[in-house]
Amino acid sequence: MRFPQPLRPGDTIGVTAPSSGVPDRLRPRIEAGIATLRAKGYDVVLGECLYGGGVASAPKAARAAELTAMLSDPAIRAIVPPWGGELAIDLLDILDWDGLRAAEPTWLVGFSDLSTVMLPLTLRTGWATLHGSNLMDTAFEPALGTLHWTDVAAATAPFTQSSPGRYRTGWDDYETDPEVSEMTLDLEGTWSLLDGGSATFGGRLVGGCIEVLTGLAGTPYGDVPAFGREHADDGLVVFLEAAEQDAYSIGRALHGFRHAGWFEHAAGVLIGRTGAPGSPDLTQREAVADALRPLGLPIVLDVECGHVQPFLPLVLGALARVVVDGERRQITQTLA
Repeated sequence: MRFPQPLRPGDTIGVTAPSSGVPDRLRPRIEAGIATLRAKGYDVVLGECLYGGGVASAPKAARAAELTAMLSDPAIRAIVPPWGGELAIDLLDILDWDGLRAAEPTWLVGFSDLSTVMLPLTLRTGWATLHGSNLMDTAFEPALGTLHWTDVAAATAPFTQSSPGRYRTGWDDYETDPEVSEMTLDLEGTWSLLDGGSATFGGRLVGGCIEVLTGLAGTPYGDVPAFGREHADDGLVVFLEAAEQDAYSIGRALHGFRHAGWFEHAAGVLIGRTGAPGSPDLTQREAVADALRPLGLPIVLDVECGHVQPFLPLVLGALARVVVDGERRQITQTLA
């Protein structure tokens, strides 16, 4: 694994939108995220592929070129897109993979459709990438027990995060309150094991958003089995989260990952808390059980790693140790 240098005050963070562009009405929220980064002591540079709304911020060649340029620029130490989108997959066959392999690693931060780029970057180049937040969420203070993504990117020693035990449904209205910085976590809930009991396991983290990763399984951009073989001595901790698809679709996707060998070297699986709907005779939990219980692995549900606030950053490629035992619900990550 190749880990980017720890982020430090004075470093430059790049902002580009490899997927969807940001409409003008949400510019104030992006500006709040930028102000948060500058208040932490970072310089921020904005790319050309950013605003305008629409399914894509710019033609795919422009998005691929700008992302590659920022990732390859030694003056830029991290890149945080404004949010995800729908079609980051159209960049994969035109990114300069040889150039990226030769470059020093840079933190790429995000979730949702950014999983489409982050997972292949980790698998194909050995770069660690940071799943957890995006610029739209950067102004939020982290929930109790979790870290801000900038703190994770700055880590020089193992760090432990734990479930806050609280979450929320829905999102803040960024248009009317663009500077909101405190998450309203008004519901109680924490991690649970699919089949109860307790579990402790570890391995290298790999995963992301289920809906967008289904397009990568079985392709050269989603060769998780090869990554597992490469790190067989460590094993894998696979994390997956559903954004919005119903339980039938998520169940099919999880079966597909299993058939593609994504869990062959897994020591356990983390499933993110979701607000995605069930289906007429199948819940999201039942979809997970149907697809993954045959693995015989510990399956941890309702982890804060998805489209439901709060956000618990996970580093793809980091060594992780997961504990679900008694009152403990925690994950320790080592960037080595």
